[in-house]
Amino acid sequence: MKFKLTFNSERCKGCGLCIHFCPKNLLDFDTSVFNGSGVHPVYMTDQASCIGCQSCALMCPDAIITIEKLEASA
Repeated sequence: MKFKLTFNSERCKGCGLCIHFCPKNLLDFDTSVFNGSGVHPVYMTDQASCIGCQSCALMCPDAIITIEKLEASA
């Protein structure tokens, strides 16, 4: 099963809770950009390895993470 995570990077406040609670260690701060608040937002380092557990989305205090289940290709 494949999953797609999207982040509302402009609303990310850089608390790091999603990074800390990802059991696969797939999230990190994107140090190449700043959002409008001057924060390095979170990004997915390896989308293909995501297991869709939703730990990151559940821990995010600002609900900036969306997880979608992708259809299996035939």
